[in-house]
Amino acid sequence: MRPPTTHRCRLLLPALALFAISSPALAQSPFTMPTAPPPQAPANMKAGEGAILATARYSNDGGAINGGLHWRIYADKPDQTGFFRLIKEDSSAQPTFVLPAGNYIVHVAFGLASTAKPVQVGREPAREVFEIAGGGLRIEARVGNVKIPTGQVSFDIYQGSQFEQIDRRPLASSVLTGAIVLVPEGTYYILSKYGDGNAVVRSDIRVQAGKLTDITVTHRAAQIMFKLVSKRGGEALANTDWAVLSPAGDTIAEIKGAFPRVILAEGEYKIIARNDNKVYQQDLTVIPGVDSEIEVVAR
Repeated sequence: MRPPTTHRCRLLLPALALFAISSPALAQSPFTMPTAPPPQAPANMKAGEGAILATARYSNDGGAINGGLHWRIYADKPDQTGFFRLIKEDSSAQPTFVLPAGNYIVHVAFGLASTAKPVQVGREPAREVFEIAGGGLRIEARVGNVKIPTGQVSFDIYQGSQFEQIDRRPLASSVLTGAIVLVPEGTYYILSKYGDGNAVVRSDIRVQAGKLTDITVTHRAAQIMFKLVSKRGGEALANTDWAVLSPAGDTIAEIKGAFPRVILAEGEYKIIARNDNKVYQQDLTVIPGVDSEIEVVAR
């Protein structure tokens, strides 16, 4: 049975001040910012120039987006190389672009969600509103009622359902706990990785435009520390190679050291320790949330 995943959804706050254009994820939660005043046409435009007064809002309810936006202005026709020339960029919530009269393409990105449309610049300011079907996704993971610390768990986000039999690359990889990922409205699945062992959970979720969806993934796993000893309670033997095998004989983890640690999903395992050309084995049962120290006696 797949471990449960908790979904909580609320209105996406309009301010994402720490949004980085190079990454769709935010390291911190959004916080409320005052609504920006409507953009005004500049008074010092030269002859032959016009202005685009741009704003963005969520597509579902029209709420203004006041942060986390990246605007790009392109020529409306490709150049000789077949590319559309980038003319201007801006990361303001409600930018004003002063441009020579003519036709342009305006593109605005809100994380991985975006929209674009052609705009004509003339004598009168062009007031343009862009609707973006984008929402936010924030994830954390727990074992039982205990939150897994940042750095021990990460998330990959894929478009569509996990049950769709297609090969695809993640939209966002190694997303940390509490980071906000801005994506187009739609269905996604999350691959949650706890540690470097086999503690992996897959969860389907739905993101709505204009809303921040909080996801809590529950892992049924525990952290296990191994040590090879000459007698019970003795000192750990150095230079020990370890392997963790499933009941079917598949290798789950290979580690080295006197006190190695590995995070394992709930289940039965066989532990193999190699030291000084000798091999020692022991069975292991992992109980969710019960971290433990396993001694393998070299005899």
